[in-house]
Amino acid sequence: MASGVLYFDIGNTNTKIGVSVGDALVASYVLPSDDRQTADQFGLTLLELLRHTRVEPACVTACVASSVVPGMGLLIRRACERFLGVRTLFAPEDLPIPLENRYALPHEVGADRLVGAYAARRIFPSAASIISVDFGTATTFDCVEGNAYLGGLICPGVQSSASALASNTAKLPRISLEVKDKSPAPGRSTATSLNHGFVFGFAAMTEGLAARLAQGMQGPVTVVGTGGFAAALAEVADCFHAVHPDLLLEGLRFLYRDHVSG
Repeated sequence: MASGVLYFDIGNTNTKIGVSVGDALVASYVLPSDDRQTADQFGLTLLELLRHTRVEPACVTACVASSVVPGMGLLIRRACERFLGVRTLFAPEDLPIPLENRYALPHEVGADRLVGAYAARRIFPSAASIISVDFGTATTFDCVEGNAYLGGLICPGVQSSASALASNTAKLPRISLEVKDKSPAPGRSTATSLNHGFVFGFAAMTEGLAARLAQGMQGPVTVVGTGGFAAALAEVADCFHAVHPDLLLEGLRFLYRDHVSG
């Protein structure tokens, strides 16, 4: 069987795990980012995921990660060493990200944002400029012009905003974030009012911010969406040129390929 690689996109809320065999990403999974668990717990979970993907643990030759949760990074490093016998490579510490970082304090940029920006640049090499919008715990806009990471914006996240509203309002129903309509309408129920408000509110925010950011960038500008809410939002927002739900995993895969071939 061809060798496999595990990729870990470690976010504040969830950790997304990708499994590649050969040169293809064959599966992805989402687990909560819980650094209170032990390395043994996580390692056994990895073995279950590999069994589900039908990849032999002995075939895993590398683990690659980006993390914004230090405790989870250490936990995953220990789990991969014990249960798979491989060292985990982290971006950008072990795998430098080949973008010119124009942040005033470059170390302040989360690894996930740089990896996503790099992945978007690799997927769209001929685009003059790119805005990558990631719908995670926060909604982030990351701007790339040529081979330079310009910076971006950090806005409230969809799920975290919904959870905050629900936790502070006893009588409001749970927000499903599922809307079949293509345009907002005056809600005739609280559930519809909430769902339309959130979905079309975030769509309008994304359209407006992408358009305003693009005004200051070299055009044409390609807008790429990623994260759990991106596909649904792309149905009602007209600013996206593409949606790549596994953009960060693809970025880690590109970085590892560059590292190995280099």
